[in-house]
Amino acid sequence: MYYPLVRKALFQLDPEHAHELTFRQLRRLSGSPFEFLIRQSLPAKPVSCMGLSFKNPLGLAAGLDKDGECIDAFGAMGFGFVEVGTVTPRPQAGNDKPRLFRVVEAEGLINRMGFNNRGVDNLVENVRKSRFGGILGINIGKNKDTPVENGKDDYLLCMEKVYPHAGYIAVNISSPNTPGLRSLQYGEALDELLAAIKNKQAELQQQHHKYVPVAVKIAPDLSEEELVQIADSLVRHNIDGVIATNTTLDRKLVHGLNYCEQAGGLSGRPVQLRSTEVIRRLSLELQGRLPIIGVGGIDSLTAAREKMQAGASLIQVYSGFIYHGPALIKNIINAI
Repeated sequence: MYYPLVRKALFQLDPEHAHELTFRQLRRLSGSPFEFLIRQSLPAKPVSCMGLSFKNPLGLAAGLDKDGECIDAFGAMGFGFVEVGTVTPRPQAGNDKPRLFRVVEAEGLINRMGFNNRGVDNLVENVRKSRFGGILGINIGKNKDTPVENGKDDYLLCMEKVYPHAGYIAVNISSPNTPGLRSLQYGEALDELLAAIKNKQAELQQQHHKYVPVAVKIAPDLSEEELVQIADSLVRHNIDGVIATNTTLDRKLVHGLNYCEQAGGLSGRPVQLRSTEVIRRLSLELQGRLPIIGVGGIDSLTAAREKMQAGASLIQVYSGFIYHGPALIKNIINAI
């Protein structure tokens, strides 16, 4: 496969520059006579989850295609579903550069992007233009300058705008790169947010005559007690799914490696074990009352199977896809 050569060239560049260059090329290839360079023909492995029918259980995690610019290209590669975002009500530049780092020796990434995106209206326009036939998830967040105590207003505004266009909506309360955001995972703040989201979902269901499931994305850096409390809140508020997990602040597995001291969330192979532990503990607590979407360090068929054996109904890749390319999708879907 040609991807190892492409990766070698891209890894000579600054990570964010490489990302922008790749997206430019994907947009050119998508829908062109040269789309065969990225298209993969994969067997159908249908899965029902959150009341939706997914053509296979492997999706692209949020964070890679923040503005929904390459939905069709990722669909052509064989993903059963694509999650775009995180998107915020208003455009924002994100944190200062550099803000994305490769921990190559550990097949990890550290990012402190800070929800850089062009805003929810731009995302919706891109989604409208997409021809993707799979399930589209839209991941929503709050603007950095919105006080945490007013954060739910940002989520509700985003919900209103993306609801008609989403297969499901993912609520990101676990990024470590927006100050105070992770505090929404706990206690009264979580209950208040979930209650508001469910009320808005019911209102939008009546308005649009369709039910769009809502999943909540959580962090890996949670104690067992916190996980139990979160599971209880999700069940009490009838949330449709949980995405486990986001990036970690833990640096134990990358200690001494290049860029390990950089601030931000660590993804890729170093978060693989912890993410699976969270899924297993959540699965034990939830007892099938809502499904788990497993993400974190999936870089092989074995890692994908581990997530599913731990209790995930669906799985997502991000860093593993950066390191292994479209062949990773093919290897997982052919054998899962």
